[in-house]
Amino acid sequence: MKKCGDKMILLDAIQGVLSVIIIIGIGYILSYKGWFDESTSKLFSKMVVNISLPLYMISNLMNTFSKESLSQAGIGIIVPFISMIICYLISIFIAKIINVKPERKGTFQCMFFLSNTIFIGLPINLALFGEKSIIYVLYYYFSNTILFWTLGVYIIKKDTKIDNKSIFSINTLKSIFTPPLIGFVIAIILILLNISLPKFIMDTCKYIGNLTTPLSMLFIGIVIYSINLKNFKFDKDVFWVLIGRFLVAPLITYIFSLVFSLPSLMKNVFVIQASLPVMANTAIVTKEYDADYEYAAMMIAVTTIASLIFIPIYRFLLG
Repeated sequence: MKKCGDKMILLDAIQGVLSVIIIIGIGYILSYKGWFDESTSKLFSKMVVNISLPLYMISNLMNTFSKESLSQAGIGIIVPFISMIICYLISIFIAKIINVKPERKGTFQCMFFLSNTIFIGLPINLALFGEKSIIYVLYYYFSNTILFWTLGVYIIKKDTKIDNKSIFSINTLKSIFTPPLIGFVIAIILILLNISLPKFIMDTCKYIGNLTTPLSMLFIGIVIYSINLKNFKFDKDVFWVLIGRFLVAPLITYIFSLVFSLPSLMKNVFVIQASLPVMANTAIVTKEYDADYEYAAMMIAVTTIASLIFIPIYRFLLG
């Protein structure tokens, strides 16, 4: 009976990821056919980040959660934050041990401890755990976003000669308060104040919000196609980012989830969030500050492909 149950869990995990793989594959094939190009990926990215995802936050949260069900938000944000800080400290140690080049050290550390919590994290968790997982995805996203646009950008800028006196600035605050985060905050405020929106507004948020998952996956397919893997070289810098993303981060998160006695679904979502690919914005920031953009872009593609192998394994191990 146990073997049968294990097979069912593994099958469910694989099936949950297969739909995501298929949509990514469609994005890849249509890019190969010439239907999608770089301008398409920029359009999809803008659509998701600025329109569909913020509306999805409002629609899903207000239809799923109440004032009482938000009571665990504090611990739900603290655990990911602590876990990521611990992973960052580990990345500093590893970067010194393996002698990462100074011009890519911050980029290496950023990719080691931060993950792609929205473009891949949201659809993956929806496929594996359903809509009840959304609030926990957003808790992790909140910590991940704040750390990326403060500590992450700071250490990436240290790879360059750019003046880097402060982690915090007006631009940092603008980067933290992205449309998805604003949508999240608006939804939370409305829930806490027991304010209901008219049905036509909620329906509009729902219909447009439902574009988030397919557009995100098509975007990833375009990104994978655009990366020239022929120039890929598997070295220690690549190996240890893979170790950080798919072993260290999920393990640290799992341990702290047990320490804080998190509910089962919250723990499972956090572990999956921690085992996701490199944060897509890493390539954008490294290019903007003239850091090692090619290394960042390559690791986004490599970790995205690798995640399609590791995610079913973690789903199976979580039970």
